Amino acid sequence: MNNLNLKQVNEELQNKSPEQIIAWAINIAKRPLVTTNFRPYEVAILHACTQVEKNLKVIWCDTGYNTPQTYAHANELIDSLDLNIHLYVPKQTAAHRDVTIGIPQIEDPLHILFTEQVKLEPFNRAMQEHKPDVWFTNLRKGQTAFRSSIDIVSLSKDGVLKVSPFYHWTDKELDAYLVKNNLPNEFTYFDPTKVLENRECGLHS
Repeated sequence: MNNLNLKQVNEELQNKSPEQIIAWAINIAKRPLVTTNFRPYEVAILHACTQVEKNLKVIWCDTGYNTPQTYAHANELIDSLDLNIHLYVPKQTAAHRDVTIGIPQIEDPLHILFTEQVKLEPFNRAMQEHKPDVWFTNLRKGQTAFRSSIDIVSLSKDGVLKVSPFYHWTDKELDAYLVKNNLPNEFTYFDPTKVLENRECGLHS
């Protein structure tokens, strides 16, 4: 994967459909997977990926702090798309953490520990166990400063080929995709590690 000319690859994939981008990546992958947190619009990447590779591994790192609506949405998609879910959760329960450190504010030094416990450790554990060479994500240009600096295909800090098939898509285009494919969306979502919507979550930077 490290031998790929990313600039050339991204130019070639620029005008391809998400399904064509996914098919290209699947063709060169040995251990592909897609990660999800069932946030708004995640259904698009899950639908597109499973249209190309029905049994693709879906890694769900659940912080334990999702809203009831997000959990209901996740259950609906797991059933309707027949997702090959691999669930990863923090080693400490949310109830236990609530009485020790709670949900620290971003300025609190404990916020780093909190993020490590609820997001980074489960994610790193999943990646170590599955050792993917291709990682599908729903990153899009404009979400954060970092995400605007990459492209459809990039290399993660661990050298995994990261593929974002909807990278150049707007919310309006995604809305049309969901309507066309009769897919549900859910906007009642909470990420306890980010606070601000344009803050990078730590998995991608």
